[in-house]
Amino acid sequence: MADPLPPLSPEQLHARERWQARWNPPIILAALLPLFVTSPKHGWVEVAVGAGSWLVFVIDLVVQRRIVPDYLHRRNGKIDLGIILLTFPYYLIPGFSGASAVLLLARLARVVRLLLATAGLRRFAARLGKVAVVAALVLLFASLAAYHAEHPTNPEFATVGDSLWWGIVTLTTVGYGDIVPHTAAGRFAGIVIMFTGIAVLGVLSGSLASLFNLEQASEDRDSKAGAPAEPGGAQPVYAELAALQAQLQAIQGRLGELAERTRGGPGDTG
Repeated sequence: MADPLPPLSPEQLHARERWQARWNPPIILAALLPLFVTSPKHGWVEVAVGAGSWLVFVIDLVVQRRIVPDYLHRRNGKIDLGIILLTFPYYLIPGFSGASAVLLLARLARVVRLLLATAGLRRFAARLGKVAVVAALVLLFASLAAYHAEHPTNPEFATVGDSLWWGIVTLTTVGYGDIVPHTAAGRFAGIVIMFTGIAVLGVLSGSLASLFNLEQASEDRDSKAGAPAEPGGAQPVYAELAALQAQLQAIQGRLGELAERTRGGPGDTG
């Protein structure tokens, strides 16, 4: 049985936290961007995006291993190595026809691993998870309500699937306009979905801003920890109190000398 790996030292934990705060945005972009751009069959831009996203993963693994020498023997290191092997741009090899869907899922797995490993991203996922549940419930009930209101008179709401499609398009504020409610109840359901979509976009924007600000917050904490205290801070106050205490001790000593001279009588000239 292999010996358990030792826990990470505080220095290693601090170094990993700083690196992850700095490298998480490129990792997330490298995982999501190929979903919309990369296609191995045509276009040098798509090929460049696929290869570039893979290099982002490789750089992360190299830095992680430099911070933690036995990183590849740990669970996260094995996961990262496996994803790098799966996401290698094999389509650059002549005659290779790999399954691009597997590559995209592997890139998403890297984002999932980050969500589980990083505290800031865990909070990001938890916040979005709650919002997603509320939005899904509103979407479901409002779409069903619109279906029951529109189906008897509006041929555009022919099935529940059509109603759900309309709800999703409305929630995302895309608004194709291929399905439009005619009744007051259907329009009211649409208003509810619209406001829910605006709220979801607001939470998403705030969460992304908070996520991408992790690096700056980490750097601010580090600079404050190593920098001298600012004027008006706690450290100058303590220094002033120490100086006052020393002055009081000197005054007490002087008063003691005067008391001794007083007890010595008039004949004592000092």
